[in-house]
Amino acid sequence: MAPLVLRKFNSTLFKSLELCGRRGLSAAATGKPLPKEEKSSEYAKGETHFGFETVKEEEKSTKVHKVFEDVAQSYDKMNDLMSLGIHRIWKDIFMQRLSPVHGTRLLDVGGGTGDIAFRYIKFLENSSARDPTKVESHVTVSDINKHMLDVGKSRAQSTGVLASAENVNCSVDWLEADAESLPLPDASYSAYTVAFCIRNVTHPQKLLEEAYRVLQPGGRFMCLEFSHVENDALRWLYDQYSFQVIPVMGHLVTGQWQPYQYLVESIRQFPGQEEFKEMIETAGFRFVTYENLNNGMVAIHSGFKL
Repeated sequence: MAPLVLRKFNSTLFKSLELCGRRGLSAAATGKPLPKEEKSSEYAKGETHFGFETVKEEEKSTKVHKVFEDVAQSYDKMNDLMSLGIHRIWKDIFMQRLSPVHGTRLLDVGGGTGDIAFRYIKFLENSSARDPTKVESHVTVSDINKHMLDVGKSRAQSTGVLASAENVNCSVDWLEADAESLPLPDASYSAYTVAFCIRNVTHPQKLLEEAYRVLQPGGRFMCLEFSHVENDALRWLYDQYSFQVIPVMGHLVTGQWQPYQYLVESIRQFPGQEEFKEMIETAGFRFVTYENLNNGMVAIHSGFKL
């Protein structure tokens, strides 16, 4: 079912963006040109990127924090609108690839609103018939932004996911923490997930090193992130949609376009699949692989701590 939906999404994206092109949407819709990618090697020492803007490293976390503080309440709604709902399928596939078992201790970093953690609990619930022992499991939802965590806690209450967690003997806790410096013991988790977050941290390599530190030997690291589209025609259409439609959509729905301009710029700044694979290996992980979804629009990276 999922591959069929992904193919339909590609087809819909092509058709809708061709229509946008015929209607004459231009880069002026956002006041920004289409992307001109920069490489991290171009930054002076102590500098990094915030979208396409060059900033001091110490400024980036503050700016990113403000972005997610501003969008927290509309975060899930905008994910549905911007991706035409396809982000739900990406996350479902991500959890299927993780395939957690009862007894897993999961750390979900940058998981404020709970999408991955709730899927983890649902996965355990669906697998209970195959594993009726219900060995105690655990998930920690970590995020640097309190506003995002507050949304996640509220969703957990309103959706009944906490009752599901109790039913499968899974404890849940919420941790406000910096992904680059986690207040957690070494080797304390058996799985680590990070979805649509790592491109927002100031030092992605530090996040990877922290992931390696907190994982137990044999533990698995998994990352779901926007990546580099491989098909030239789809990449062009994707750029048109990203830069000309998404910020405008954000303004219409939330009254703000700047956070969504940052979103699309941050995606273009993130390393390609092979480069990110090398970063994961540099952190110490082995058997590192990646799987492209939608021609590389997003990618699932996986590695193990031996």
